[in-house]
Amino acid sequence: MKVLCIVGSPRKDGNTNALIGHAVSVLKEKGIATEVVQVSDHKIVPCTACMACFKSGKCTIKDDFEAVFTKMKEADGLIVGSPTYFGSATPDIMALLDRAGYTSFAQGRVFGRKVGGPIAIARRAGHNFTNAQLVQWFLINGFIVPGSLYWNVALAGAKGARDLENDQEGINNIKHFAGEMAWLLEKINKK
Repeated sequence: MKVLCIVGSPRKDGNTNALIGHAVSVLKEKGIATEVVQVSDHKIVPCTACMACFKSGKCTIKDDFEAVFTKMKEADGLIVGSPTYFGSATPDIMALLDRAGYTSFAQGRVFGRKVGGPIAIARRAGHNFTNAQLVQWFLINGFIVPGSLYWNVALAGAKGARDLENDQEGINNIKHFAGEMAWLLEKINKK
């Protein structure tokens, strides 16, 4: 089993990546392979709603989308993390997710019955909106979304402004979510 974790921050190795790292550590402890992809390492432009994917089964925009989408399809589970920008997920992650959603539908809903969920982080507020936005993407794509102790959110400001490690409740929520995800993946994949 493998879980792909996508960091939707344009800042490489920032707070979102650190928070996803807590989920990764729990998944690894449970014996589940993980891979972390940072959208900041890729050029993925927004969907143009050209609908070409419904004719060819593939997105026709030439950038790094296909490589990341292939990893999403091959994974048993998916975690998507985003910082909160004005009460919503970053344009970077939404460019990927919008195109992945359309392409998944064009290929027969390839995410159906996979396990997944979001992680949102904010300096002070808005992360509940970001979390809800991402949950809606998971649900419309047929993912099974496990719960946690609270919403999958945490607080941390700009690098150095607030230390993520000070939000122990947020970290515990993310760790619990990852544990629930591991449990669910094991149940679904029992032979």
